[in-house]
Amino acid sequence: MTISGIVRLEQVSRHFGATRAVDAVDLTITEGEFFAMLGPSGSGKTTCLRLIGGFEQPDSGHIVIDGQRAEGLPPYRRPVNTVFQDYALFPHMSVGQNVAYGLKVRGQGRAERDREALDALRLVRLDGLADRRPSQLSGGQRQRVALARALVLHPKVLLLDEPLGALDLKLREEMQVELKSLQRRLGLTFVFVTHDQGEALSMADRVAVFDRGKVAQLGTPEDVHDRPRTRFVAGFVGAANVLEPAVSAALGGPEALVSLRPEKIGLLAPDTRPRDDALEARIVDISYQGAFRRLQVELRTGMRLSVQVAASISASFSQGMVVWLNVPSAAFNLLEAD
Repeated sequence: MTISGIVRLEQVSRHFGATRAVDAVDLTITEGEFFAMLGPSGSGKTTCLRLIGGFEQPDSGHIVIDGQRAEGLPPYRRPVNTVFQDYALFPHMSVGQNVAYGLKVRGQGRAERDREALDALRLVRLDGLADRRPSQLSGGQRQRVALARALVLHPKVLLLDEPLGALDLKLREEMQVELKSLQRRLGLTFVFVTHDQGEALSMADRVAVFDRGKVAQLGTPEDVHDRPRTRFVAGFVGAANVLEPAVSAALGGPEALVSLRPEKIGLLAPDTRPRDDALEARIVDISYQGAFRRLQVELRTGMRLSVQVAASISASFSQGMVVWLNVPSAAFNLLEAD
């Protein structure tokens, strides 16, 4: 069975004065996938989401949702629903009333909307909390209420605008697992906007990396992390080393612009016999990252590289120490010329 594209953007642009917030973007989001839009502030990802949701209209191009042209249609006439970063819950309403509000606007009877609201709350594991007010809930619970309120309307596509941004790290990681699990159970299309690389890589089936209003790269998490196409993607997703042609050649790679992941660089202590092609470097900084340490090393040329080593072996290295670098030929990733 062929999976159809449930959302298509065809040469879509949105300008604010001289600023090209979204610049001739082409995207196809397939039915049932978890799709992430990743990028720094001002890259165009949120404007793109708002264009799909109907909160912005394109200056040019076409938006197709579930086979129907959507440009010009208001949000309530599109088969989508949005979960916002601030959740936008009504403080004077109970949890159940918040979830059922959209059904009430549609004119659904009270008994039916109450039943559907309870079903939606059960789906997000908030059974028994329908009578509470949002102020009586934790951040994670409020986030799930916002999800239930969106899901109760049975959208074809669920749009999530940085919904985990207000949560602390531990809760955010827990909600990442819950969101992905929920999406798999429902088989619903999720379009998720975030500036957090870890969120996008751990949750999404595919990732669109935005840069200056355009999609710099589209692919699986493994694609954009291990095989970035541009200097921007290499530096933004996982902070890879970007090497100019001469430096790459000196390290044994191709004489071309390349990226080099920090964890793919081998590091040998000075008392270890290096290979003939090893390069001498000096450790100028060590940063503790929990399970690993990130080292900044400086070559004799003055070029600095980021190297990652496991915490279990990092104790043998210290700032100022002279070390040797070994880089496998397969570690070099060719980048498009600037």
